[in-house]
Order: sequence, then C-alpha cells, then structure tokens
Amino acid sequence: MPSSNDSSKPPASENGTATSRAPSSSRVSPQTRPWLALPAPLKHLFSLFPLRTLPSSQLPARTAHDRDQHMLYIFTDPTGSDHNAPSFNPTCLKWQTHLKFLHLDFRTVASTNHASPTGALPFLIPALSSSLQGEATGQSSVVPSNKIQKWARDKGLTREEPDNMRYEAYMSLLDHRIRRAWLYTLYLIPRHFHSVAAPLYIYPSTRSSSVRFALSRTLQAAALAELLTTSSIVSPDTLIAEADGAFAALSTLLGDNDWFFGVEEPGLFDASVFAYTYLLLDGMKWEEGTLEKKLREYGNLVEHKDRIARKFYRSDARARMGRR
Repeated sequence: MPSSNDSSKPPASENGTATSRAPSSSRVSPQTRPWLALPAPLKHLFSLFPLRTLPSSQLPARTAHDRDQHMLYIFTDPTGSDHNAPSFNPTCLKWQTHLKFLHLDFRTVASTNHASPTGALPFLIPALSSSLQGEATGQSSVVPSNKIQKWARDKGLTREEPDNMRYEAYMSLLDHRIRRAWLYTLYLIPRHFHSVAAPLYIYPSTRSSSVRFALSRTLQAAALAELLTTSSIVSPDTLIAEADGAFAALSTLLGDNDWFFGVEEPGLFDASVFAYTYLLLDGMKWEEGTLEKKLREYGNLVEHKDRIARKFYRSDARARMGRR
C-alpha cells in the first residue's frame, strides 16, 4: 500500500502554529532567542524521559526449529501455511513451485507486502546453517524474489534454463498477456473482486469497513493503472482474446511433452505457467469463468497443471487458503 510522504505534511503556518513577539523589556536579541521556546513543564518532562533513536528493527527471531529450516514468506493463510499449500498469488506460487522442483526443504509463512523488507512478496529467509551472515550475527539474510534463482544457483540447486530469445518471447506471454487478463478478471470484475480478491487480500488485514473500502479502491486503482500502461482503454474482449492466444501458443510449445522446452525435469518456466493455470482452474472459485473456460480448451495445459499438482503438492494442493 502507498506510504505517507513527508512532503504531504502541511507546513507549520497551516497547522495553526504561531509565535508571539517577545516583550521589548526582555532584551533577548532575535539572534539568540529560540525560534520556538519549549514550555517549562514539557522541558522538565523530556528531561525525565529523553527521546531516543532506536536501532532499525530486525526480522523477528524464530524458534530453533524454525531457524534450522528455510522459510518462504508468501501470500497465504495460516491453514495454507501449515500444509505448504499453493499460494493464491501468482508470483508467490511461481517461486514456491520452483523451490519444490529443486527439492528444497522449506516451509511457507503467511505474510504481506508490509512485512517484506523489500515491500514485495515472496522473500526467502534461509536457514541459519546455510547463511554466513546468519551464523555471524544470529540473523538470517533475506533473499528477495528477484534473487531467489541466483541464491539457488549459488547453492548448487538450480537447473539451467533455456537462454535464448525464444524462451524470453514465451515468458513475455505470461508476464504481459496472461497477467493483464488475470488483473482484469480478479480486480476489475466486481463480483470476482468481492468474492475472491477481497476475502484473500483485504478482509484478513482489517475489520474496519472504511479501511476495507480504502484498500479496495487502492487495489483496483493499481490494477487499472497497470492495464492503462499498454492501452488507452481497457477492453475486456481484447484482454481475453490476447490471453486465449497466449494459451494457444503455450499449448503448441508444450505439445506432447511433460515439461516445456522438452526438458527432463520441470524448470522455472513450468512453475511460471503453473502459477496461472492452477489458480485459474483449481485455486479460485470464479463466478464468471470466461478465462477459465478458454484455458480448459487446451487439454495438455490442464494435464501439465495436474501433473505438477500431483507430484509436488499432492493432497496439499486441495488445502486452499481462505477455504473460499
């Protein structure tokens, strides 16, 4: 959520703060007189309780058991966290699934963007035994999502991904065409926003109706703003058609293979596709399932989703957070 900016604070003159002119008999020159004198009672109070600048807050220390295990902070709820169930957020689910592909022993922790050191989820706190910084300071280092792949590579866990323009072109279908349709479906279709997005992202954070209203407007405005960066208008038909074309291209790319690009083991691209196909087909209860219906027309993408859910999530994949 947007944070307050100091520049938005009104100047002192608009706060009703005023200074009074010193009497002529005071003989205190303007150069030596304080701009704003502190009343004696307050001065005495602060002498008893002086202001202190506290050190920056560190991440909360975990129990010995927790700190011996890698911890991935994602959008989920306590039940989903206990079962390591799929996150309801595509970016979180992408990295959660990728780490499962690498057979990393980790647990998921329910979190929010506000709790993230980088302001975004997911982030990983490695086990202390695997972190030199943690061993030295008693605090684990934090690995943001854009560095998870490098961290895994440095640990000898990751697999090499295709490094060519073809790979980037297909990844852009997920990052742009499918993501835009996702944003529209989740945030800008009112019945989906109120039945799916709000219970997952807003209701758990506050019971205040006014705060919920403000958060709702902020989320929807952010989604709309992102969509308007690529077009002057938001056309639902165009968004769905572009996503359908992306599904068709991905289906052709997968063909009869188990994994994309014909690799023997699933990689980051497979996790990126699963992050959307799982949430569209199994992870949410859509009241108006246009995008879901388009996706179901591509049988090999559905089978790809099922293959990952069975192999890496098993029954936990059914333990959906929010229990919708």
